[in-house]
Amino acid sequence: GGSASVDALTPKVQKETLHLFRSGKVNLLFTTDVAEEGIDIPDCSCVIRFDLPKTVRSYVQSHGRARQAGSLYVIMLERGNIQQRNLLFDIIRSKHSMMDAALNRDPHALILKPSSSEEIDAYYVESTGARVTADSSVSLVYKYCEKLPRDKYFTPKPVFEFTLYGGSYQCTLTLPPNAAFQTLVGPVHRNSHLSKQLVCMDACKKLHQLGALNDHLLPFVEEPLEIACDENIEEKETAAGAGTTKRKELHRTTTSCAMSGTWAHKKAGVTLQGYKLNFMCDQVGQNYCDFVLLIDAVLDEDVASMEMDLYLVDKIVKASVSPCGPIQLDIEQVEDAKLFHEIFFNGLFGRLFFGSKSSGKSREFLLKEDDGSLWSTQCMYLLLPLDTSHYQDHEVISINWKGISASASVVRFMRKNCTPVAESGPFGSCCSGSSETECCESDMIQLANKVENLQSFKDMIVIAIHTGKIYSVLEVVIGSSADSPFDGNSDKAALEFRTFSEYFNKKYGIVLQHPRQPLLLLKHSHNPHNLLSSKSKHEGNVASKKSDKSQNHVHMPPELLVHIDVPIDVLKSFYLLPSLMHRMESMMLASQLRKEIAFCPSNTSTSSFLILEAITTVRCCEDFSLERLELLGDSVLKYAVSSYLFMKFPKKHEGQLSSCRSKLVCNAMLHRLGTKRNIQGYIRDAAFDPRRWVAPGQFMSHPAPCKCRLENSEAPKKIIYETEDKCIVIGKACDKGHRWICSKTISDCVEALIGAYYVGGGLNAALAVLKWLGIDAEFDLDLVEDIMRTASMYSYHPRIDEIEILESKLGYKFTVRGLLLEAITHASQQELGACCCYQRLEFLGDSVLDLLITWHLFKCYKDIDPGELTDLRSASVNNDNFAQVAIKQKLQQHLQHGSGLLLEQITEYVKRLENSSEDKYLVSSTGSSRAPKVLGDIVESIAGAILIDTKLDLNKVWKIFEPLLSPIVTPDNLELPPLRELSELCSHHGYFLNTKCEFKGDTVVAILEVQLKDVLFVRRGCERNKKAAKGQAAVLLLKDLEERGLSHYRYPSKRRQPEENSVDKIKSVDDACHLTMDVDIPTPPRESELIESKNMHDPEPVLLTVKIQKGGPRTALYELCKRWQWPMPSFESIEQIPSGKVALARNGEGRIGFHSFISSITLHVPNSAVIALTGEQRADKKSSQDSVALAMLYELQKRGRCHIREV
Repeated sequence: GGSASVDALTPKVQKETLHLFRSGKVNLLFTTDVAEEGIDIPDCSCVIRFDLPKTVRSYVQSHGRARQAGSLYVIMLERGNIQQRNLLFDIIRSKHSMMDAALNRDPHALILKPSSSEEIDAYYVESTGARVTADSSVSLVYKYCEKLPRDKYFTPKPVFEFTLYGGSYQCTLTLPPNAAFQTLVGPVHRNSHLSKQLVCMDACKKLHQLGALNDHLLPFVEEPLEIACDENIEEKETAAGAGTTKRKELHRTTTSCAMSGTWAHKKAGVTLQGYKLNFMCDQVGQNYCDFVLLIDAVLDEDVASMEMDLYLVDKIVKASVSPCGPIQLDIEQVEDAKLFHEIFFNGLFGRLFFGSKSSGKSREFLLKEDDGSLWSTQCMYLLLPLDTSHYQDHEVISINWKGISASASVVRFMRKNCTPVAESGPFGSCCSGSSETECCESDMIQLANKVENLQSFKDMIVIAIHTGKIYSVLEVVIGSSADSPFDGNSDKAALEFRTFSEYFNKKYGIVLQHPRQPLLLLKHSHNPHNLLSSKSKHEGNVASKKSDKSQNHVHMPPELLVHIDVPIDVLKSFYLLPSLMHRMESMMLASQLRKEIAFCPSNTSTSSFLILEAITTVRCCEDFSLERLELLGDSVLKYAVSSYLFMKFPKKHEGQLSSCRSKLVCNAMLHRLGTKRNIQGYIRDAAFDPRRWVAPGQFMSHPAPCKCRLENSEAPKKIIYETEDKCIVIGKACDKGHRWICSKTISDCVEALIGAYYVGGGLNAALAVLKWLGIDAEFDLDLVEDIMRTASMYSYHPRIDEIEILESKLGYKFTVRGLLLEAITHASQQELGACCCYQRLEFLGDSVLDLLITWHLFKCYKDIDPGELTDLRSASVNNDNFAQVAIKQKLQQHLQHGSGLLLEQITEYVKRLENSSEDKYLVSSTGSSRAPKVLGDIVESIAGAILIDTKLDLNKVWKIFEPLLSPIVTPDNLELPPLRELSELCSHHGYFLNTKCEFKGDTVVAILEVQLKDVLFVRRGCERNKKAAKGQAAVLLLKDLEERGLSHYRYPSKRRQPEENSVDKIKSVDDACHLTMDVDIPTPPRESELIESKNMHDPEPVLLTVKIQKGGPRTALYELCKRWQWPMPSFESIEQIPSGKVALARNGEGRIGFHSFISSITLHVPNSAVIALTGEQRADKKSSQDSVALAMLYELQKRGRCHIREV
């Protein structure tokens, strides 16, 4: 021929090729049937048809190309294909019939109008103008069959049977079992070929009417989504990347309606709902004051009675909430309560003074006047202490108005006395009362606002007039005074003052009036901590941190302190409130979302905590997250949609149903549904940051200014910006409530919500959530009856004995045995007269078993990690596991099929399972003994059949299948796929896994390498695909590592060691690939690895860009180790608490003296010495690790391993 290039079909090349053929320069032409007519081709000496002509016209046209004398016309037929042979004979007979009619025609006979024949022989679709003729109908039927689901044991195609009536033929068309219909009898015609065309014409009409052909008369590949979705959901196409982790979206945060109010801005009394906050410590003698929450909303019962644990240092405080009815406050009480809020929340967690000498602004008291700006209408409530000494009845509460009024008085005192006065210093002289001599000679001590007895100072709450900081008094330091040497611990100031008097005079301009009074030893207030998580790995959890308590102590003259007359227990409880209120606000949001969903039958059956779990991501670092519910919701969603589609569209085949289900349950669709319902506004996607938590009346001391380029805080409830920028921070909101969310997080939350409602209210509740989202998947039992009625028409009587034996194995007697017959009939049985196949029931049963097994695991293993729960489901719900169930129950004996290949593969698989002495884990994990998919399919299809027969009773299906599936995998016997286990093991221990694949003919050779500190392990696997080859090599590497004491951190002792004959067998596989198994490569390496060793001893330096900012040196060092396959370096950090002078670190990163760290690093470079270095002193642990990591990089640069470029 002419050209074999890709461009051979372009018009230009076609013309050139035909020209060469006409001129004789090319004598062989390959072409499609387009050359039959319409193209000028010279007479040929030989025409060979590789494809059978489909019509008489095609036969005549192609035969006409062989016009030379003595030319050959050859038609290729498939050997043994009776249908092709009969079709060819029909064509030849039709040709001779036409010749006879033409030769014997009466020349005087009138020629009839041919107009009506074309109208009869064509089917039109008016909306599109598409038509199918009798001539093209046969090919259209074949094309339709080609689009039906298939496997390697069965190719769907039509079957034609001819019945002779006198001299005429009647054709019966039988379509595959998974077609829209099975049989159709055509009209009688004296030509068999035309009778076939006519029955195909009728079939095309019927397929179009049933929706199997679209209005363009083409087979539907997918079913339109409008069949199961709210039409409004389908208005817009899915945006690119929706539902993926790469796509980041900016959304607004939904606020709790229950927290809002306006009453604080009115000068009037108010009636609020009261909720008692009770605190109980697990350590005897540790007491906390109870509080009451006053809010302008009635909370749902489960929110108003919630309980939670707060995790402190070495102790746990159990917090509980209980409603105590409406509480009325008069105008004076409201004002005092507001001042109580303002002084404590700002004094403890913020600041009460602004301005300083260094800033050039005069210091001002935050609460100098009533400022309504501190009370936001979106966050308005009161947290007031209770007086436990005045009530015994837990139902009646007594608010500590004495302490609240005392606190309000302190605010008013500081407003008057903390005004700058030029003559006596910036704070004036706040003290009054006794003279210095009187105070010193008696047990009375002068404070800023009163005189107190020496014995009453223990655990007194005081506030410093010069800083606004709140302290608790530890003791009165007898023998000390303001003229004592300054110890440097006060306010962490620089040590440049001789006495306390000098310090306060120079620092704050205060002239002490009573310098001879004894100093007070005070305990600092501190920032609130995140007390929500019991996980020690959580950075914000103070339960894992122990600091030197002396650092929180300070000496101070009494006259600078104002007494706040509240018990010490009140102060202790304040540190519990931020975490408790964060959880309560989250519960209120969950309750608010539940009201939006409004599932009326049992609206409160799904608890607010379940919904809170469904909207909480792993980033929140709490003891719960949406992952477990997401896993369950995924199964529930799959089952609900599958069941709906199965019953709603009984004529749709498995391929159409699967395609439609995939689009309905995909992340992009769930993202669209979720954003339409504003799910993204409720998602909690960042760890609780107590520094950003603000109580009503508290000034925001750690603002996050909005840089979102939006005009106002009311961002639209939709995607307002999207990016793939990896530098943005996920989850943390700005001051206007905007935050970035991964697109997939919204999809995950939708699934988790479905799972939460399934746990709380069963399937009906989950279906209600789906309907609220926009997927109407409610079940109609009338449709179930229709399916059972159709199945009852299948003839199972010839196999009645087989059916009864199978029912006894299953332990269930079918009401409609036709369902069981359908469940065990493979599509290849079509040639033996089957009119059904299991594909649709398999589609249904797949989702049934997925849900039942997932629900079983979810209930049985409530405390395991969500990742392990996912692994359990993956190990339980897969084709190989179901295939083994089929073999164990001998279900394969009842499979109805007509494929010799399938029978051979099933027999071979059964023999391998029964007779193999290999480690079954090794065999199944590496993929060297994959089960025929049909075995797993029949287990799923039988589950689907039982579900329909029991009228969708999931409990009955599980009762039948639980013993069949037993033993179900448990955490104790769970085995991960070897490559996954190896990857996680290496990651956990700081080793890098290098993987390479090579192709050797039809096989793949996988080479896996792991470099330990003193040895390089190399293992090879040889299989037919990459996955199996890698799995084979991974099994051997896992054995090598376990011999060295390295095993998976979750499953340290479960590895099933392959026997020696298993390894030998794999060696023989490698020998067939002309490879040898590698053994451990010691240091120095073997001669066979000299090339690798040379590269290791003579490396090319790596150009490395190092960011000097925090974390940059460590990241660069990790990248270098990964590049060279070195084990990860190990760090050891030592905390330094010197008593010497306070100073700044050289790089200005923080203070050294009170809290600093020194880190050392150890790096094992293979075939080289161990490198150990110590870094510089830094203010925090991570900065000290950066210091020593940078030193290690420069050391490696000296050794020629890298070139460093700092940025």
